[in-house]
Amino acid sequence: MAVTMNEDLRRERASATFNPELLTHILDGSPENTRRRREIENLILNDPDFKHEDLNFLTCSQRYKVAVRKRATLVKKIREFGISDPDEIMWFKKLHMINFVEPVGLNFSMFIPTLLNQGTTAQKEKWLLPAQGLQIIGTYAQTELGHGTHLRGLETTATYDPETQEFVLNSPTVTSIKWWPGGLGKTSNHAIVLAQLYTQGKCYGLHAFIVPIREIGTHKPLPGITVGDIGPKFGYDEMDNGYLKMDHYRIPRENMLMKYAQVKPDGTYVKPVSNKLTYGTMVFIRSFLVGEAARSLAKACTIAIRYSAVRHQSEIKPGEPEPQILDFQTQQYKLFPLLATAYAFHFVGAYMKETYHRINEDIGHGDLSELPELHALTAGLKAFTSWTTNTAIEACRMACGGHGYSHCSGLPNIYVTFTPTCTFEGENTVMMLQTARFLMKSYDQVHSGKLVCGMVSYLNDLPSQRIQPQQVAVWPTVVDINSPHSLTEAYRLRAARLVEIAAKNLQTEVSHRKSKEVAWNLTSVDLVRASEAHCHYVTVKLFSEQLLKIQDKPIQAVLRNLCLLYSLYGISQKAGDFLQENILTDSQITQVHQRIKELLTVIRPDAVTLIDAFDFQDVSLGSVLGHYDGNVYENLFEWAKTSPLNKDEVHESFYKHLKPLQSKL
Repeated sequence: MAVTMNEDLRRERASATFNPELLTHILDGSPENTRRRREIENLILNDPDFKHEDLNFLTCSQRYKVAVRKRATLVKKIREFGISDPDEIMWFKKLHMINFVEPVGLNFSMFIPTLLNQGTTAQKEKWLLPAQGLQIIGTYAQTELGHGTHLRGLETTATYDPETQEFVLNSPTVTSIKWWPGGLGKTSNHAIVLAQLYTQGKCYGLHAFIVPIREIGTHKPLPGITVGDIGPKFGYDEMDNGYLKMDHYRIPRENMLMKYAQVKPDGTYVKPVSNKLTYGTMVFIRSFLVGEAARSLAKACTIAIRYSAVRHQSEIKPGEPEPQILDFQTQQYKLFPLLATAYAFHFVGAYMKETYHRINEDIGHGDLSELPELHALTAGLKAFTSWTTNTAIEACRMACGGHGYSHCSGLPNIYVTFTPTCTFEGENTVMMLQTARFLMKSYDQVHSGKLVCGMVSYLNDLPSQRIQPQQVAVWPTVVDINSPHSLTEAYRLRAARLVEIAAKNLQTEVSHRKSKEVAWNLTSVDLVRASEAHCHYVTVKLFSEQLLKIQDKPIQAVLRNLCLLYSLYGISQKAGDFLQENILTDSQITQVHQRIKELLTVIRPDAVTLIDAFDFQDVSLGSVLGHYDGNVYENLFEWAKTSPLNKDEVHESFYKHLKPLQSKL
């Protein structure tokens, strides 16, 4: 049956200045990628085994059972359809699971990648195929009840016993109990456990061990293992985040992942070429999360902008019909910078994915030269994009008014599913400080006369590096606010200056105190600020450079407007930084604010088509408000009628509790 399109959305799409299909090809990487992604999505949409109930009306226990069933079906179907490419599996999974998490997820996102990156050939031969087929269901147990991001503080121990050639894993304190790993509570039968390695009487720091935790077949916890679910959370109702306590639990020596670090049968420790190699999984996940931030924000923007185009409310001129709320400048100011941010983060995510795979290949050939910057960049961008996206999703929800509060909007689910990224795989403030450590080292290298490369090469051009001691550093103020390249330069100068301020403040604190650690803590606000400026510069730079790769003139024009809006909006939010360092003048800041308002008007005709180009299926959005057809009110009424509370005309609680009170009146 033909679907009737909402007239407002029909008109919006007809007014577009570009072909959204061509932009979708750019976002997917190629027309072939778009074709293949849609082909895989249609396999799901046309398969009756993938039809599912609305998870919003289910209890936590029901959602867990449904999520486990859906993943099991997913694995069978991937085999049946012959899908093996990692990107294609991800497309398959994203549409299948919608905005909900899955208990088996860490098996594929962390257990298998860690095994691939840190396991020997023999270890991969033993565990990889069973993990891919879910005979082994793995999770990644790093965080403890008393320790999270501070990895050196983890207390779980793995002590090598050369007589039996076994590691003895132990949770020596309450705070050492593994806490939070997804899928650990009820689903997993194996875990990669991060523990402090002890051999020959010495501690060698954190290493990864494959630990069986449940008996294959019965799924009962093995002797020496105490494992369970940690209880309800803010979201993640489908995920059995768990705890794991080990009581002198023994595993074979071969269960230590030994691609880099090794323990010989006699207990001799062989150290890795670089300690950072053991953190490869975290670097991978952090780089992946940048792309997830873009995806989640794109979904939120799609819902909010489509709804804003359909919703009519209030008046602009008295007596005239209620306009679309997307016509209000305040609504545009809420949403269009977020739309621009979604595009910016998409291009950053694509860059991080490509960079991770390139550097990981170099590492495989023994070249570790780019590993420090990769570690710093993934940490900083993970924090920068997840903080921004977390706030932006909530802004999209609030921009939808009262209906945004309902689960029918899909926005609460997107928010509670995304918000944990601000803490998992490294709490964001700590991540920013890790990036700052790299920035400070790079700054010191420059001051010692060395040139630095990569994304920090701007430090080579600090005014303090170019001038004589008696001269005063002067920052240029000639910034063209209509040029993405010129705005990139402004962000470069801001990053360079804030890095220099943090470095000098750190040096001052060191000169006043003996402890570098105390000085670091007393400068940490400046250091986080410098890292944020660095990540903001990288994002603007990558967005600006993307424009040069686009051949289609209409698409280049609309993306240029988004790039300008993203860059100018960031300046307006951080105007003090640009003013304080004389990068921009008072007059230019005024021009920035005016130009932003002009860009809102320019982008307005293309807003709906820009979110259409993300090419989300309705089922993937999981939103009544965000349907492609725009029939919000009809769909919303139908959705509400499916609530379990509407199963009976009169709920049983009326007869039990309320009617007795009324009979006394």
